Amino acid sequence: MDSNSVSPMPDMAPMAEFDKTPPTPPEDTLPMDDLPPPPTTVTVQEEKEKEAHRHYEEENEWGCGSWLEYALVMVLACILLLASLGLTLYWVIRHQEGFAWRDDPKRQFNLHPVLMVAGFITFSGFSVLLYRICRCCRRIYVKLLHTVFHALAIPCVAVGFLAVLDSHNLALPPIPNFYSLHSWIGLVTMGLFAIQFVVGFFSFLILLCCEGATAGFRASLVPIHASFGLTTFMLAIAACLTGLTEKVFFSLGKDEYPKWPEQALIVNALAMVLVALGILVSYAVRSPTLRGDAKVCVTERL
Repeated sequence: MDSNSVSPMPDMAPMAEFDKTPPTPPEDTLPMDDLPPPPTTVTVQEEKEKEAHRHYEEENEWGCGSWLEYALVMVLACILLLASLGLTLYWVIRHQEGFAWRDDPKRQFNLHPVLMVAGFITFSGFSVLLYRICRCCRRIYVKLLHTVFHALAIPCVAVGFLAVLDSHNLALPPIPNFYSLHSWIGLVTMGLFAIQFVVGFFSFLILLCCEGATAGFRASLVPIHASFGLTTFMLAIAACLTGLTEKVFFSLGKDEYPKWPEQALIVNALAMVLVALGILVSYAVRSPTLRGDAKVCVTERL
């Protein structure tokens, strides 16, 4: 045998192939209650509304001083609105012999101051303040309440106007109509009140049937309607003040009035209540702190 030849290697058993893949651990079964909830789909409109609401809350959050101012103005205004009607009733029942109809023209006249104060001051005042009192209500509900309070004022004003006409015409001798400053201011107030009601009812309730097409028109009419509404309320206060002065001079005379009788004190107190209402209501409507327009607009969409 050749010494340089290489003998073949003996046959060896094949190497076992080991599976290097790690063993699969047993799957842990989780109860369905521990699984996270499925993701919710949020529309773009809902996200914008939530963002607008968050932005308003961050920018317009009230502090203790703002809430105190709001509560003081609103509570005091509501008390004075009711006090004006209460003082008028007390004055008429105690010092003007109560009420009657056409069988007693003198006592029929007493319906005039009570109903005019109820319609032009109490009901109209609450109607104006509703946009400040109902800050968190949907705007459509505030509009309906606003309309209801104005609608309640209409029969009061109509019957009060008829009562004064009858008391003048049925008196012996008859009393002339529409000669005083009080009557002229009252006529202007009634005219503005009627125009305000018709325009407001048509534009802010009827036109909601085609809301998209009339949105721009209604938005441009809002400041005009608000300004004339406040003007009508101030004219009503002026008419009441001139009417009270006229009536107390006719009842007491220039000799008795300076002696401070009880009737004079009641009438003067009622006049001061009306003046205070003019200040408070105008402040509540015009104050930027008490305005709730932005918040109402946001909550209307939510």
